[in-house]
Amino acid sequence: MSTARRASFGALTATAAALALVITGCSAPASNSDSSEGAAGGDLVIGVTSDPDTLFPWKATQFQAVNVLQNLYGTLTEFDEDLNVVPGLAESWDVSDDGLTVTFHLREGVTFADGSTFGSEDVKYSLDAIAAEATAAVAATSLASVTAVEATDETTVTLTLSAPDAALPANLAVINMAMLSSEDTEEALNTTPNGTGPFILDSRKASQSITLAKNEDYWGDAALLDTVEFRVIPDESSIVSAMQSGNVQLAVFDDPLVAQTAEGANVEVATTPQLSYHALQLNATRGDLADVNVRLAIQCAIDRQEVLDTAALGEGEVTGPITSPAYKSDPEARPCPERDLDKAADYLKKAGKEDGVTVKTIVSQGEYATSVNEAQNLKAQLADAKITLDIEVLESGAFVDRWIAADFDAAVALNGGRPDPDGMYGRYFTSTGNLNQVAGYSSPELDALFAEGRQTADPEKRKDIYAQVSENLEDNAAWIWLFTSYTYTATASTVDGFVPMVNGSLQYLRTTSIK
Repeated sequence: MSTARRASFGALTATAAALALVITGCSAPASNSDSSEGAAGGDLVIGVTSDPDTLFPWKATQFQAVNVLQNLYGTLTEFDEDLNVVPGLAESWDVSDDGLTVTFHLREGVTFADGSTFGSEDVKYSLDAIAAEATAAVAATSLASVTAVEATDETTVTLTLSAPDAALPANLAVINMAMLSSEDTEEALNTTPNGTGPFILDSRKASQSITLAKNEDYWGDAALLDTVEFRVIPDESSIVSAMQSGNVQLAVFDDPLVAQTAEGANVEVATTPQLSYHALQLNATRGDLADVNVRLAIQCAIDRQEVLDTAALGEGEVTGPITSPAYKSDPEARPCPERDLDKAADYLKKAGKEDGVTVKTIVSQGEYATSVNEAQNLKAQLADAKITLDIEVLESGAFVDRWIAADFDAAVALNGGRPDPDGMYGRYFTSTGNLNQVAGYSSPELDALFAEGRQTADPEKRKDIYAQVSENLEDNAAWIWLFTSYTYTATASTVDGFVPMVNGSLQYLRTTSIK
């Protein structure tokens, strides 16, 4: 089983050349996987451990919320199953010779769930609102290069840029960049989502379930399922029991041990390497962590492989900051690639903290299975270096609230990765990034590197730029990157056509059917 997992990770890395996403026009339709064996119709139940903490796509960071919203809303561009950027609500786009004007040509006949027509005014409204500081959209920095948005006509939108932006097509494909109706408000959408996706909201029972129904007016190929219910079951072992009894037909597990117990005569488990990464996030604006020597002491005192072995049975890989295959960081290129307690002690001495430090650390329970085990192992390891992790375990929603508010010294977290490093980290580690307060670290050097990375279309040059970004983050121990792992997609034998993705997306529920 382990051999197959590692082979699949190698296959992911081999797709690097295909993921050099440059800002070019595109007119090919988004690819959908065949579900020829399945029959249209049917009701699918997915087991999840937490209720979505928001139904407003511009602010969604919780994995469970993102998974629901991906099926309710549309974006201008999309990713296919290989993470190539393909058309979404924009059927094509053109870029001027100087790279400073991008013109999107929108699909005609697209409607929102409430029946209203999607058009250029909705795109202008959405992009302007996402970029506005008052909105507090979590992906606002993805539009940093956009200086103006014009609804040229009903089906054409023109973006004026301050500089060429090679990352823009990929950045527009994430659900945090969903296109909303210009008539809607955050308050209304948190109760009644109104998107252009393959499903619409059918019903919701708080902390119990949320059910989606097929959108009969979806602009693409209609979903095969009649309904998809996300049923809240607090722990993964209980979800396994529900699958074995036939009450749940699909689940995505983080815990490899649970995944092993799920496999059986009527349940298949697919293993997929992930772009998401596990990290000990340090807030460099808080207390002792403001001293780079304290952060480096933490970095040197951790054996990342031990965290991986303890929390995830070794199923994954030690990682550096960038997990995108085309720009992947070398995990050995850091001040302490291996645990070194002597160096950790030297760094604490440089900081004047020979007697040790205490770091208040938050960790979520319920969003992903390995979180508490990771925190406990980190606590045990760091104690050997006179570094005390004072751990506070929070339920998923409370953790997200504290995290967004940067109300922590450190956080044990699983962050989503992206195919393009700009969208992955520009919002965190630039001085104007909208999540820079969460990251707690930026520098003029990083600002310049991220700006250069956006403006450079050549894939090899971009690789060099993001290698420098990675080096800067590691040398300053901005965060402590630990490992990437796998998701384990368990499906009942009656389920057909679902495609797991390395970015964790459940977008291929649209091609899923019941045999």
